[in-house]
Amino acid sequence: MHTPRPHEARIIMTSANDPPPPSAPADILAGIAQMLSASLDRLATPWTLYQLAVILVCYGLAVLAARRTLPKLKRLMRHLRGQRRLRQFVVIIARRLRWLILPLLLWAAAFLLREAATPDRSYFVAVAASLATAWAVISVASRVIRRRPLANALAITLWTVTALHITGLLDPAIALLDRAAFSVGSFRLSLWMLVKGVLLLSVLLWAAATGGSFLDHRIREHLDIDPTLQVLLGKVVKFTLLAVALLAGLSAIGIELTALTVFSGAVGLGIGFGLQKVASNLMSGMIILLDRSIKPGDVISLGDTFGWISSLRARYVSVVTRDGVEYLIPNESFITEQVVNWSYTNRRVRVEVRFGVSYDSDPHEVRALALDVLKGRRRVLSRPPPVCHLVAFGDSSLDFVLRFWISDPQNGLTNIRGIVLLALWDAFKEKGITIPFPHRQLLLDKPVQVEMSAPIAKPEPRKRAAARRGSAAKTKGA
Repeated sequence: MHTPRPHEARIIMTSANDPPPPSAPADILAGIAQMLSASLDRLATPWTLYQLAVILVCYGLAVLAARRTLPKLKRLMRHLRGQRRLRQFVVIIARRLRWLILPLLLWAAAFLLREAATPDRSYFVAVAASLATAWAVISVASRVIRRRPLANALAITLWTVTALHITGLLDPAIALLDRAAFSVGSFRLSLWMLVKGVLLLSVLLWAAATGGSFLDHRIREHLDIDPTLQVLLGKVVKFTLLAVALLAGLSAIGIELTALTVFSGAVGLGIGFGLQKVASNLMSGMIILLDRSIKPGDVISLGDTFGWISSLRARYVSVVTRDGVEYLIPNESFITEQVVNWSYTNRRVRVEVRFGVSYDSDPHEVRALALDVLKGRRRVLSRPPPVCHLVAFGDSSLDFVLRFWISDPQNGLTNIRGIVLLALWDAFKEKGITIPFPHRQLLLDKPVQVEMSAPIAKPEPRKRAAARRGSAAKTKGA
């Protein structure tokens, strides 16, 4: 009895003598059932069962070897805490250890079977070794993608295609998917076109997003470029790459781009009616990036919100306040409302501290003492120099204003005012300068006397008053 060799087995599966490809769904299912029945008949041989037993034994040995080797890898990972990349690689290997050992055992078994018997009697072991090798390489390589669901989906898809190619079923599977189709006019959509389009678009969009993020990171590393221009260039690069990837994917799967005109018109109509705010925020974001009115790191005030800009997004601006709260303010608000940019042209901000002293104090001494307090303060700038002015003769105090400049408004304004006020308090206490506060004194010409012209009658008990009212009622009735 002649057993077909591996290449002959593939020819049998895809031979030209097979029946013509089916066209109807019932014929397709019948063809699949016939193909499975023929494959099972070919598999029901003694040497096929021997090879399946060898595959199972190799898998069991791989599991045992992985269990023995895993504790050693864990001890190695403890010594690699300072080397993050090498430790991550060891973790990836440890999680897939049995799938890395299994191909070695299968290839060794295939070699032994090929030397002990005829080469065709090791075919299924060799196929299993190829499939295990493909899965080991793909599962390790897919860890480059950080998103676990996307990495798993990509690994399974690539391994499925590789498995069909190794077993010689890729072309029949493509033909079968291509015949499951329907036509609308001149446009024909098949299941194979749909699968190919989803895979191709996913790969192109992922490549565009990854490339855009990489280029955006490289643009932000150039300190010579203005921060606003960095954000604008990053967004333009990302949008351009995504648009090119989308158009290339649609064109590759056979969809004419002229057919998208109706869809683009519907999208424009939807923007005009239901997405006005979204479109307004998108356009406002582009205007903000072009006129450079605000940029990341600026300290701004918008209404009751005071903080520094963390990032500029397509729809909103992220503003972080001093208490750690992050506000996502729509871009439109920065166009239509009044915005105070404390660091628009430069980051220097003038701070005012108002205080008053008693009229017994020397104003010249107070002014000199206030200026002396600011010397050596960490956040207070020496240029422009601080100034202190007498601004008013108040009701109970001499009113002063102390003005100085800082260059880090993102670190807060209230805290530096509080530090300066405490320093003034300490300096005034040391020099004996008092800070007045309001006093209220009530003066009476003579004490008020209340004359008691008649004694105050005590209230009668309730029972006596009730008895009196009852007797009065009886007399009236008589």
